[in-house]
Amino acid sequence: MKNAQEFLEKESLALTAATQFATIGGKKRAYRQFGTGEHLVLVNRFRGVLDTWDPLFLDGLASQNTVTIFDYSGIALSEGELPLNTIDVAKEIIQLLDYLDIQQFNVLGWSYGGLVTQSLMFQYPDRVLKTVLVGTNPPGNTEIPIQPIFFEKALKPTNDLEDEYVLFFEPSSEKSKQLAQASHERIAQRLDRSLIPATQDILQRYFAGSIAFREDKLNLRERYKTLQTPVFVVSGDNDISFAVENWFPLLKNAPTIQHLILHETGHGPQHQYPTFVSAYINLFLQQA
Repeated sequence: MKNAQEFLEKESLALTAATQFATIGGKKRAYRQFGTGEHLVLVNRFRGVLDTWDPLFLDGLASQNTVTIFDYSGIALSEGELPLNTIDVAKEIIQLLDYLDIQQFNVLGWSYGGLVTQSLMFQYPDRVLKTVLVGTNPPGNTEIPIQPIFFEKALKPTNDLEDEYVLFFEPSSEKSKQLAQASHERIAQRLDRSLIPATQDILQRYFAGSIAFREDKLNLRERYKTLQTPVFVVSGDNDISFAVENWFPLLKNAPTIQHLILHETGHGPQHQYPTFVSAYINLFLQQA
């Protein structure tokens, strides 16, 4: 799929995949699977639900991977409570994959999901084959904090397109804003905005997990020096939440990391350039 028009003319796997439920520990967890190829598990952002992924990005991935997306416990269609740290969220992902009989897999995490994904990668190295991190931070102390405008926009009960320009794109770029609108329209085809979590209790659970990841009591940052898992980091050059510069001190001592930085993009580069970024990711995943 080369552009949005072609996407609209072709049946989208992401827009038509059935929502299924796994009952784990007496609680239902919502997930979808689609595509063909090796398993690729996607781990979602702060306040993200099944349908906040850009379907054009998902379809690009699904052209060469069996994609699994899901709602965290206590989020949207899933029952239970979101754990207070990313290690326990990672354990819950493993529970879901055990239910689905997926033993080894590639994993992609965006934003908060990137924090969870790194916890998953380090805790289960025998199961994670390759890792993709989009718009996220490394573990431990980072030099550049989240900008205040992120909290101003991200904590609103509902976000409109103007908010999304700031949260996920580059609002000073007309090109980025045009591509943001196109992504917004694609996502809107299936999204039920009433499912997006907005209560203070749930938001605080996300924050607790992020804080624990930054504290890095398991010393994950140091473990990058000896990590064997290939890692592909995708960053926007103006990410107001997880600044690209936070990766730079780590890169010299993390031999398995490759880093792609996209110009005039923000926190969601994969939504601004869904076919381009999915093609890069597919190429990375195909390499031996």
